[in-house]
Amino acid sequence: MRIDHTKFFNGYRDAYGKLSQDTVNGLELLGRNMEEDPDLRNVQWAAYMLATVKHECANRWMPITEFGKKDYFKKYETGTPIGKRLGNTQPGDGFRYRGRGYVQITGRANYARLTRALALGPDQNLEDDPDQALRPMIAYRIMSHGMRNGSFTGKKLADYIGAQGCDYRNARRIINGVDQAALIAGYATTLEGIIRGAIVD
Repeated sequence: MRIDHTKFFNGYRDAYGKLSQDTVNGLELLGRNMEEDPDLRNVQWAAYMLATVKHECANRWMPITEFGKKDYFKKYETGTPIGKRLGNTQPGDGFRYRGRGYVQITGRANYARLTRALALGPDQNLEDDPDQALRPMIAYRIMSHGMRNGSFTGKKLADYIGAQGCDYRNARRIINGVDQAALIAGYATTLEGIIRGAIVD
């Protein structure tokens, strides 16, 4: 899927207003990673991925770290119910493996599992160096793999978007139940129109 970037940005400005240079840079980088993804050939999948990043990264369009002071992450510590579920086994894991990326992966077990799933080398090992998940290419690969394969919640893009139709609202279950589902569905509908208007034949 190739996109005329000028048409895309013109469409985005028409929908959402003036863009800062940081926003342009972040969207450009994310868009190029999406264009080069051999497993992303569905316009509606692309629209929902963009809508997810728009929400999860608070319009920054770059991978971010989960907000909160250090004490906030004690709920993820080893020995807590959430910490056990996330595979946090060492003191400090709650903060060390807090959410990062375009979508917020959390917990030692998830960082380790995605390192294996993406076949990341020793210099990109997410368990050893969680901040690798803030690198845009790695953050994109995590998001693409996770959303396509159901790595985050067991639900995947094909469950909601495919030959059976397009359910942007319930597609939120891929990431986080139905939290802000209607808002993100609205973004996806708008972004789908922008993408379709910018596709290069």
